[in-house]
Amino acid sequence: MSKSMILNSTAKMKKEEFQRFSSLIYDQVGIQLPPTKKTMLESRLQKRLKLLGMPSFAEYGNFVFSPEGQETELVHLIDVVTTNKTDFFREPGHFNFLTQRALPAIMKQRDVTHSHPVRIWSAGCSSGEEPYTLAMVLAEFGAEHRDLRFTILASDISTRILATAKKAIYPEERTEEIAMNIKKKYLLRSKDRNCSLVRICPEIRAKVAFRRINFMDADFGVRDKMDIIFCRNVVIYFDKPTQQNLMQKFHRQLRPGGYLFLGHSETLNGIDVDFKSVGSTVYMKT
Repeated sequence: MSKSMILNSTAKMKKEEFQRFSSLIYDQVGIQLPPTKKTMLESRLQKRLKLLGMPSFAEYGNFVFSPEGQETELVHLIDVVTTNKTDFFREPGHFNFLTQRALPAIMKQRDVTHSHPVRIWSAGCSSGEEPYTLAMVLAEFGAEHRDLRFTILASDISTRILATAKKAIYPEERTEEIAMNIKKKYLLRSKDRNCSLVRICPEIRAKVAFRRINFMDADFGVRDKMDIIFCRNVVIYFDKPTQQNLMQKFHRQLRPGGYLFLGHSETLNGIDVDFKSVGSTVYMKT
């Protein structure tokens, strides 16, 4: 049988191959893949096998674990297992808390200047809806508080999804949760009325800096302390020891009095870290 015929067939992943991949994924990014995810991983990796011209998962696994594979392919393996689901103004109560309580408290606590702006980190930003929402919310808040200065760092483990986020182009139906007055100020429509895409305006895009950050790294590589960290609907994919380790690193990254926002289904119960609950899935560094 020719190699091309082999490549046209659908490769099957053996149990031991799945265990090898899942162990690597856990070690690299902290995501646990139970045996029930074997079919999902097999399906998602089929495209990588075809693209690389590899007939089996055994060959692909040997490549991933090789020095060359660790350098060039590991990032693609991580891309296929990360979940990227987000929306504009998701969990809107958090943005109300941000403008009504967190930002006024931070600005009262210290002077906010160009050299010392409010620093916000959207950790696990996916395709960019969250950091762009934050930029729009802060721009609106800044219209009434002229002394506000802010920067937004947006990070994700997936290089693929970060490339999408940087483009800041979205189907128009994805913007339904954005109020009309906000849309008119910060979204650009195509001159082609048959095109149902919109783009975030340059002023908002300029407020967001994107970086690839792996939560498992001992040091995030972020020099500045943060005032606010949004990490929503991310830690649910980690086990307790990984969550504990990550929350300790977030705690170190925040200024005293800084805020951590988690997803609506996430909690710090059972996590030994010095945060105080101040709202629904909102915590403050004491």
